[in-house]
Amino acid sequence: MDVKNFDVTGLYGVDVFDEEQMRQYLPKSVFDKLEETIRDGKELDQDIADDVAKGMKEWALNKGATHYTHWFSPLTGDTAEKHDSFLNYSEDNKAIMEFSGKELIKGEPDASSFPNGGLRATFEARGYTAWDCKSPAFVINDGSVPVLYIPTAFCSYNGDALDEKTPLLRSSDYLSKEAVRVLRLFGDEKTNRVITYAGPEQEYFLVDIPTFAKRKDLVYTGRTLFGALAPKGQELEDHYFGPIREQVSSFMRDVNEMLWKLGIPAKTEHNEVAPSQHELAVIYGETSVTADQNALVMTVLKKVAKKHGLVCLLSEKPFQGINGSGKHDNWSIAKDDGTNLLKPGKNPKDNLQFLVFLTAVIKGVDEYADLLRESVASYTNDFRLGANEAPPAIISIFLGDELTEVVNSLIDQPQKASGKKGRHLDIGVKSLPSLDRDTTDRNRTSPFAFTGNRFEFRMVGSLQNISEPNTMLNAILGHELELFADEVEKEEDKMAAMQEWIKKNLKEHQRVIFNGDGYSEEWVEEAERRGLPNLKTAVEATDCLLADKNKELLENANILSERELNSRAEIKYSSYAAQVLIDAKTMSHMVHKQYLPSANNYLGKAALEIKNLEAAKIPAPKTTMKNAMNVASLIDECGLALDRLDSLLRKADEHKGRDLAIFCRDKFLPQMRRLREIVDSLELIVAKDCWPVPSYGDLLYHIG
Repeated sequence: MDVKNFDVTGLYGVDVFDEEQMRQYLPKSVFDKLEETIRDGKELDQDIADDVAKGMKEWALNKGATHYTHWFSPLTGDTAEKHDSFLNYSEDNKAIMEFSGKELIKGEPDASSFPNGGLRATFEARGYTAWDCKSPAFVINDGSVPVLYIPTAFCSYNGDALDEKTPLLRSSDYLSKEAVRVLRLFGDEKTNRVITYAGPEQEYFLVDIPTFAKRKDLVYTGRTLFGALAPKGQELEDHYFGPIREQVSSFMRDVNEMLWKLGIPAKTEHNEVAPSQHELAVIYGETSVTADQNALVMTVLKKVAKKHGLVCLLSEKPFQGINGSGKHDNWSIAKDDGTNLLKPGKNPKDNLQFLVFLTAVIKGVDEYADLLRESVASYTNDFRLGANEAPPAIISIFLGDELTEVVNSLIDQPQKASGKKGRHLDIGVKSLPSLDRDTTDRNRTSPFAFTGNRFEFRMVGSLQNISEPNTMLNAILGHELELFADEVEKEEDKMAAMQEWIKKNLKEHQRVIFNGDGYSEEWVEEAERRGLPNLKTAVEATDCLLADKNKELLENANILSERELNSRAEIKYSSYAAQVLIDAKTMSHMVHKQYLPSANNYLGKAALEIKNLEAAKIPAPKTTMKNAMNVASLIDECGLALDRLDSLLRKADEHKGRDLAIFCRDKFLPQMRRLREIVDSLELIVAKDCWPVPSYGDLLYHIG
């Protein structure tokens, strides 16, 4: 990058088939129809498809692309793509570059080879991708061959959703419909659409490639399965917001350049709490588009890291004993004119419309806390949630003192003033400017915190696609707004009915509001007294997907059918078990092939040293003898633990589906923890030149 001539505004969006490019490459009538479709969420007019495809192809060819792909998010947790060339042949057998409206709108990947939870048999392979015109097409040009990427939804031959995008789009439509109904009760006849917004903050770790390659656990699983803590971790809190190292800064610069070219509004970058941990945040936008953009962010982070000799680790807990990585999802809703419906205004107590939407959120989060917990559940996120640096597995809402006082006053429960009424902050230094105080403080320990005009869902895992959490948030709020509208529409005095509804539901659901320390053991006990669910693992959280009330909500809203829900639960159970088994096999491999041979080698050297000392009539030092005895004892313990793990691996085939997931959780995880404890104890004794893999210190402090 030429820093002196770097023009961000001129660079931004150059690899995106955005409005500016559509104006240039499409006939005006076609552009107008497509713009209306995107703006109003209407069905695409098939008559314009060929013209759009032709214009998109010409633009892509001018960018150097020879291939296109229908890009989608199957239920693997990653994105998928199949590249097809524009190349075709004319009647006289001459090569031509061609792209039709049919090829733009519909693709046909193999549906049976992606996770489908039993919806498709292996011999029933047909599946379809459908163009999502709201999310703009783009060209990825990372130094290899440029390719045109067309964001799509993915469904089976029977129309069942097999991806993350389809339920999200359905939930957005559902929430919009019910929110508009509510706005009509307030006399708003202009709003035709309510839009959900999201802004994910992406956390990640960086390690250098040579060190990464020596750790089979990182190679196979994306996280360390063994590793004693380094002498220095995050105790001094000096890495957080600290100076960014030169190699990392260069990496971040190239990440920004690629993201800006792709029209992704990357805004903030900094060092996170743990050593070698970092964060990138984007300006939030319409949820379905942002979900695609965040998937691209993860791809770009991994691509650019390799060019800088680094590996980007997106797993939620790649290192035990230090902070894991999340993806704080900033979620809000707004009218189609941009008015934020979660903005309290100068006096939230008198803002009836805001209070209706706020109460609906509070009621929904309390009633469907299990569904929200399920939406962020995964095997790897289990290691992060509740680990003293992330929200616990208990869903609660942080409102801040001012809004909590409003809530309490509305339900006739006045509380002592917080002392934070002043809107200006006096720092006590005359030369510093007066600062406006926000209406709420920030609570890093809350899983679902109000931050002024949006909620921050902090339980989302760093490796996760943000579609499902936002799908469930949309579904829950849409459902509560539907119930509200059903109740108020039939009342003669609608304002009185609204006020009574607010008061009644705030009183019934205030148990979910908690402004304190979500990391504390006291809160776990208090939450149990309040009757709040504490779903500690992904297995029991997945069970909630099939709870009657949750199935009823998602089916009635046409977001997920019973078939689709059953398939997703089956996929989640299978994925959980598969990841545990991969971890277990990797641990067994590393102990058999690396750790035990190295420990035995060290013990042999120690024994030879002791023997040589005895031959020289020199008493062996007590420390040497003690270390040798400790290593010998730990080797025996390691062998026993390894035998038990290998025995479990042989029995795993006896279980299937949910039963296998439970077997893995209850039998494998305790044994894997025990094996790790033993190996990590060995690492603290065995000499470094005998230890077979890089240590945590090597991994976390090896980047310049």
